[in-house]
Amino acid sequence: MIVKEITLRHVKMKMKAPFTTSFGTFQDKEFLLLEAKDNNGISGWGESVAFHSPWYNEETLKTNWHMLEDFIIPSILNKEIEQPEEVFEILSYIRKNNMAKSTIEGAVWDLFAKQKGIPLAVALGGEKKEIEVGISIGIQNTMDDLLQLVDEYVNDGYKRMKIKIKPGWDIEVMREVRKHFPHVPLMADANSAYRLKDVDQLKALDEFDLMMIEQPLASDDIVDHARLQKEISTPICLDESIHSYEDARKAIELGSCKIINIKIGRVGGLTESKRIHDLCQKQGIPVWCGGMLESGVGRAHNIALTTLSNFVMPGDTAGSSRYWDQDIIEPEVVVENGIITVPDKPGIGYEPNREIIQQFTAYEKSYS
Repeated sequence: MIVKEITLRHVKMKMKAPFTTSFGTFQDKEFLLLEAKDNNGISGWGESVAFHSPWYNEETLKTNWHMLEDFIIPSILNKEIEQPEEVFEILSYIRKNNMAKSTIEGAVWDLFAKQKGIPLAVALGGEKKEIEVGISIGIQNTMDDLLQLVDEYVNDGYKRMKIKIKPGWDIEVMREVRKHFPHVPLMADANSAYRLKDVDQLKALDEFDLMMIEQPLASDDIVDHARLQKEISTPICLDESIHSYEDARKAIELGSCKIINIKIGRVGGLTESKRIHDLCQKQGIPVWCGGMLESGVGRAHNIALTTLSNFVMPGDTAGSSRYWDQDIIEPEVVVENGIITVPDKPGIGYEPNREIIQQFTAYEKSYS
């Protein structure tokens, strides 16, 4: 496979409703969309999940564009690539910048699968034909607003509710949700809003029979999480702390978590995601696929990855209509009773709608 042309697009889409976490609120989603073409005009698509501000990690949309244009695209363009796993090695000379790397790696995986005439899920070694999905609910203005949303999503059949928490919006919030929904699979996501001194507050969550608490402590920590896990019975799930196979290995050895959330962009692509998945499977650590408010292209990559066998917990890949009035793929991602049917068409299995993409594109540039 030789990538002969790459087009990078800066896309702006408005979400249906504002999304609030412990680190901020936003409604306008800006992201990069990368299209990689081969000699025959077949296109592979990848999506950057970096936000416009460095609140999730150090990467931003602008830094991703810089890294892609000045380093990553020149490293991949017109280079003979036998297998998509090679992209990870080719780009290993670049430190960090995982979301930028993942953008092009995802496009190469999609292109590879299309050239082979197989679904991306099959190319990755996935086995599932259907995947279970949950929903992520941001911090709401009132308790009533939150309870109404949970009720709607329970009725829609979502298999798990993830509630964003922060100091002051945590114990009583989870108590009320559990009181109204005693049997719903429930988890809390702290987005690094707590510190080890808050152990008593975090221990108070144990009474609510949560599936997990996600990333309660600092985004770069695995040591204090190990100490915290010994103090609480609720399983800790690590998200922001895991950027690589090595991070996952060390966290597991230290006992920092009992569950790992794999986000493709955070770990640098599908290849590293697979390696972390395989490690966790050997170590008896369940994994699930987290979401980054992706458009349909990124959502399709998440679906394909989740077909791997150790993704045993519902992920964050909700249906397109949960976030967008109109997505950029056809058909849109549809959830029926908490289940997504994995597409069986080659590649990501969904067709990017060029007309809609153009409507949302603020700027684009091609490289050949």
